[in-house]
Parts: sequence; structure tokens; C-alpha cells
Amino acid sequence: MMLCIKDRILGGLWGLLIGDALGVPYEFNKPEDLPEPELIEYQPPPGFVRSHPGVLPGTWSDDGAQALCLLDSLLSCGRMDVNDFASRLLKWYDCGLWAVDNKVFDVGNQTARALIAYSNGKSPCESGNVIPEGKGNGSLMRALPLALWHKGSDEELANDAHIQSLVTHGHVCNQVCCALYCLWARRLLEGHSIYEAYNLAVLRLRQIYGEDSEFYRELEGSIRPDEPLVGKGGGFVVDSLRSVGMVLASDNYEQVVKSAIALGDDTDTTAAIAGGLAGVYFGVGNIPARWCSELRGKEMVHPLINKLFEYNG
Repeated sequence: MMLCIKDRILGGLWGLLIGDALGVPYEFNKPEDLPEPELIEYQPPPGFVRSHPGVLPGTWSDDGAQALCLLDSLLSCGRMDVNDFASRLLKWYDCGLWAVDNKVFDVGNQTARALIAYSNGKSPCESGNVIPEGKGNGSLMRALPLALWHKGSDEELANDAHIQSLVTHGHVCNQVCCALYCLWARRLLEGHSIYEAYNLAVLRLRQIYGEDSEFYRELEGSIRPDEPLVGKGGGFVVDSLRSVGMVLASDNYEQVVKSAIALGDDTDTTAAIAGGLAGVYFGVGNIPARWCSELRGKEMVHPLINKLFEYNG
């Protein structure tokens, strides 16, 4: 698909935010309780009892806010600075940094506990181990800006993906999922097809890790990237990655995010993670104009986008 890099970067960032906002009203519902895909919009159809009823339609949640915290940190520091990033996440948690209307309404349990530990003096490289076996998708959902911003090698990108995960989700499984996702996004930015990009990312990650590392063993033992990508839309980080791979078989951005939401459960996060990659692949022009125009808080993002393109030259 012949798209310029700017279209892909814009598609990725807006695709993440819009997927997140679209999924917010449907969160925690079973698939059979959701509206038909053609009726899934920011404003659910009459009779549907929406999640987060006090949140206005078109509002992104913790997924989008944390992703913007990461992008803001990268652009401000010129590198992956774990201390700066952790401080911005804490400002989001405490004061609503990068949240629409500065209102925080959806916080994962592990993320909350990790940020409280960080605020109490825990190192940001250790705060994500507050629940040692915690393997939620809270660091995967925000990782895409790293791939959109990064100019370094694949090894550096994978390592930075690990670092950003440490603050809230320190388990090696989370780190590997974030690295795989970022390399997948990078291959899509280069113009590869969805599954060609995935396979190339897996191959490259195996080369980076080497067979003797704990990261390699986690990749092969927990993520099992050669198995079919099938997921249930849940909050477990591996299931999130598999769910995203499954719905990306759709024909356009709208189908991808609606298919993600149709899985039920963690609808905003699945749609955010899938929507980011779909935006990169299909480009910003493939995202429905109605969703772009009705997204709340979008004026906050434009200065970040300008800085990102200045950085990319």
C-alpha cells in the first residue's frame, strides 16, 4: 500500500486515540450483549446501557492518555527517559495529564498500584513489579508512540519498549509483547503488509534476543508467535496481542476497530491497540471522518504532532 510516512504516523496516533474512544462505552460487556457492528459508534444505540455513563461520547481513556504521556516524554527528552516518563504517568494519575478535561475515569489495578509505589519512592524500573506475576495489557496499550517516534536500531527500539513497560508492568512477558508490537509497527511503517510485518518482527526479535535469553524463552513459551493469532479481547497481554492480530484481517480501519470491540470485555484497549496498527497500515485517510471530527480533546494533540514531524524532519 503506497502511503507516505506522514500518513502512516498520523494514522497510527489518531487510530489509537479513536479506537480507544470508540471502545469506551462498550467496555466490560460480553460479546452477545453488544450492538451489531454496524451500530457501534461513539454514541451507542438507544437501549444499550453504556459503560462509564458520565463520560461524554468521543472521549479517550487511560490508553490514549498514557500513550500521549509517552509521546510527550519522548519529544521533550529526545530519548526514552524512564524517570521523566514515570513522572508524567503519575501526573496523569494524580492530575489528569493528557486526559480529556483532565478527568481520569479508567485505571487498571496494576497501573494504580505501580504508580502509588513509584510516588512512595520506588524506582520506576522496579515499580512495575508491585504485582510480580501481573500480565495485564496496560503497557502494551500505550507503546505505539515509541515506534512512531524512534529513529534508532531495532535493538534500541526493543530495549526502549522494555523500559517503558517497566514502570507499571515489569514482567518479562509484558516487556516482550511491547517489543514485538513496536517492531510490528515499524515494519508496517516501512510498507509491509499486516502479516508479513508481523512475521518479520518475530524473526527480528528472535535475532535480537538470542536463544539463551529469558526474553527469548518468554517469546517462545508464553507468546508462541508461530501459533494462529486468535484472542478473546481480554486484559491478559498475550490475549490482547493475539486479539489484535486476529481483527487486523479486516479490510479497513473501521472494520478493524469494530471487530475489536465486538470481542467484548476490554473493548477500549483492544480497539486502541488494533486501531493504532490499522491506522499505520491503512493511513489516516482511511479513518472515518465522522470519528475524527467528533473525537474530544483532539486540539490538545496537534502541538505534539507538530513536534513529532519537526523531530522527524
